[in-house]
Amino acid sequence: MKKLRQSGGYRTLASFQTTTIIYDATVRFCERFLDARSRTVDQMIQAARSGRQNIAEGSRASATSTESELKLTNVARSSLEELLLDFEDYLRQKRLKLWDRDCDESNQVRLKATGHPELVSLTDSDRWDLYSHWLENESPEVRANAIICLIHQANFLLDQQVRSLERDFIQNGGYREQLHVARLEHRAEQLGDDSPKCPACGGLMSIRTARSGKRSGSQFWGCAKYPTCTGTVPID
Repeated sequence: MKKLRQSGGYRTLASFQTTTIIYDATVRFCERFLDARSRTVDQMIQAARSGRQNIAEGSRASATSTESELKLTNVARSSLEELLLDFEDYLRQKRLKLWDRDCDESNQVRLKATGHPELVSLTDSDRWDLYSHWLENESPEVRANAIICLIHQANFLLDQQVRSLERDFIQNGGYREQLHVARLEHRAEQLGDDSPKCPACGGLMSIRTARSGKRSGSQFWGCAKYPTCTGTVPID
């Protein structure tokens, strides 16, 4: 039986691939430049990990819940925002330079993604190599700024995902609504030629029962695509 909604496939998402680089780079940064006993180390690594893991969990949850996918994607976005502040704090407290958004260094990091359309098809190792000039640099200033650039890219991608999920939910409903439509369509198919065509969209219709109003308890033909389509036909 075909699944109503596909799930998984997160490994090919640009957001997941970018957050994988961020996670690995954060772990290496903390090992190289921060005191392992510092509570900040745990917080930064957990924030980086949360950004990556919640994208994966949200993708898996998409099979049965748009709401869960939205929630987890937003959790990933929030975790990366927390990590962004940690790196900015590090630069400020160490009196190191924070790159301007449109400076040459920031543009060079950003162009590694926009200049490689095949980036999503690369292995994790090959993607890391594209940024290794910055992420393995001996300067903590260079490393931190490069990671900040990648966080901004990941946040942009996650914002796009959230907007896409919201549009899909508005247009097609969540899993529960789609399951209801599939059930009605199945019942309509079983009725075959006895089912009239929907006057609004021309699709299949199914016998339904009014639950409220003056006609509560009475039956009528309702479009199988409800609530997307609200076409009805009275039963003779």
